[in-house]
Amino acid sequence: MRVTVTGATGLIGSELVAALTARGDEVTVLTRDPGRARERLGAAVEAVAWDPLAGPAPAAAIAGRDGVVHLAGEPVAQRWSDDAKRRIRDSRERGTAHLVEGLAAAEPRPAVLVSASGVGYYGPRGDEQVDEATAPGSDFLAGVCVAWERAATAAERHGVRVALVRTGVVLDARGGALAKMLPPFKLGVGGPVAGGRQWMPWIALDDLVGLYLAALDGGAAWSGPLNGSAPEPVTNADFSRALGRALRRPAVAPVPRLALKLLYGEMEQIVTTGQRAVPRRPLELGHAFRHPGLDEALRVALG
Repeated sequence: MRVTVTGATGLIGSELVAALTARGDEVTVLTRDPGRARERLGAAVEAVAWDPLAGPAPAAAIAGRDGVVHLAGEPVAQRWSDDAKRRIRDSRERGTAHLVEGLAAAEPRPAVLVSASGVGYYGPRGDEQVDEATAPGSDFLAGVCVAWERAATAAERHGVRVALVRTGVVLDARGGALAKMLPPFKLGVGGPVAGGRQWMPWIALDDLVGLYLAALDGGAAWSGPLNGSAPEPVTNADFSRALGRALRRPAVAPVPRLALKLLYGEMEQIVTTGQRAVPRRPLELGHAFRHPGLDEALRVALG
């Protein structure tokens, strides 16, 4: 295949690009810094300059490609000032709209757009099990995901199949949530957060990449939302115990919600609330997860 990828230098993007090139696909990346992208991803990858907020994606970098994967977006894991919230939303809503503008101008046009989203789409749900048919929540992050998906789905008007990967907590020791958890857990002072009863829809990094590849390669059935989470979500307390086992360290030191509130402000809700999300649609489509169990997934993630 010939594939164009945005957000290619991030944790998920770089792993996806490596998987695409390993199977012989031709990859073009759209990036603010082509030199950095080539240095990180290798000379075999074509890097084209694009600022998602500045204007439409360059049609020449999309035309003739079989598919587009859209991962670019301002990091959510930061203190949510008013300015940060604006950047988070604009990078997803406006950035995705600009990508679709470039896609619409491309001839020949790609057959599929696989766009990232998040399980934050569902908002805080307590113990309720949620799948791709569940209605969105009403908090800030849910609103961002709704706007993000609406912007991506606009590509359907141009005859493009659109798949939306609602990603959970990605397990990889090199980045993301797991990398932030490791220092205290390695010191034996890690433990459940805010009581630990909130659900964590986790997924191994290579399983998430596998889901993106399946959505790229699949037919019409691979359209619409797909929960990027393992079949068995766990509570934060269960996750903490599993991480402690994997590191052979105690995992009983509680982290109070107030401490996270003081550190992160409104963003603490990502950690202290959660979604019991299950990947109903991928499973219905026959997709197999390589690491469906948390203990094994953590062993792989920690190397």
